[in-house]
Amino acid sequence: MLFHSSLRKELSRSFGATLVVLVTIVMTMMLIRTLGLASKGSVNPSEVFLVMTYTVLGYMPTILSLCLFIAIVGTLSRMYRDSEMVIWFSSGRGLANFARPLFRFAWPILLLIAVFSLVGWPWANSQTLNMRQRYEQRSDIERVSPGEFRESAGRLRVFFIDKDAPDSATANNVFISSVERNLRIVTSAKSGRMEDINGIRYLMLGNGQRIEQPLQPTGIKISEFETYGARVGGRAVDSLDATPVRARSTLTLLRDPNAVNRAELAWRIGLLLAGANFVLLALTLSSVNPRVSRSGNLLFALFAFVVYFNLLNLGQNWIASGRFSMLGFMALLHGGMLLLGLLWLGKRQFNWALPRRGAHRPTDKALVS
Repeated sequence: MLFHSSLRKELSRSFGATLVVLVTIVMTMMLIRTLGLASKGSVNPSEVFLVMTYTVLGYMPTILSLCLFIAIVGTLSRMYRDSEMVIWFSSGRGLANFARPLFRFAWPILLLIAVFSLVGWPWANSQTLNMRQRYEQRSDIERVSPGEFRESAGRLRVFFIDKDAPDSATANNVFISSVERNLRIVTSAKSGRMEDINGIRYLMLGNGQRIEQPLQPTGIKISEFETYGARVGGRAVDSLDATPVRARSTLTLLRDPNAVNRAELAWRIGLLLAGANFVLLALTLSSVNPRVSRSGNLLFALFAFVVYFNLLNLGQNWIASGRFSMLGFMALLHGGMLLLGLLWLGKRQFNWALPRRGAHRPTDKALVS
């Protein structure tokens, strides 16, 4: 049908262009952020592109929802401005008739939103978390380039080594400067190696010297040692309970329905429901008033998107804190938005209007005359 095909073609062009622009913007922002993390030592510089890619994949449900929303609002607004909507209305097509082709166009995108939110979001976060943990669990010796002073992972110590050793877990001529318990401590040793003791990573130094000096110079303590252990990291293996909720799979959230898991599950399912509601809201928000600027309705639509999305994030915190139940909040937010969209569509379709007070009524005198 000409009506459906012409609408879907224009929606496809608008959606594709919006997706390219938004993905480019998000990738640029994530690149800057990831480079900042790499400069702080939180991310391996050689894995910057992978971290950026996983981060963008995690944000794809939001990007797809926004692209779908902007594409529908932009396309229908253009049709209003060019009087195409008037032609369709005069041919017997009401505004409600646009819902069917819009959802036929949107259902593959909604399916992608469901896949990315339920599967892609936790997978991307777990991959990013694993890369960061592997990099954090590396020995501080591996972080240091020979002949360079470098901060440790926790930025509590400064290391300098002469890395002339057969493997990456050992080093020669180690120098460590740190501030602990109001003491400036300088430790030097001829050799060092990494060991895990009771699940905690230590740097075992051999044949060295330790100098302790208070921050307010009142004296100095010098000691020599044959073997000395310095803690340089956390536990070698993290507990499964310490896994962030955003990196847990959807099946894990369903198997352990505590408050935090229910909040995350409500957020993931809410992305799909919000995407479906955005189609209906975009249909009702796309009307253009020729007396205002062309971007007026688009700005209002973007404001509605931001409010809806912020309510979704706020609801996640409310469910996690126990202020709302999962089903109650989802029914209130998404059901309320659906009802609002249907009522607004009905008003636009049937020209509903509220009765005005003080409406003109024929008086007795007018009837007599």
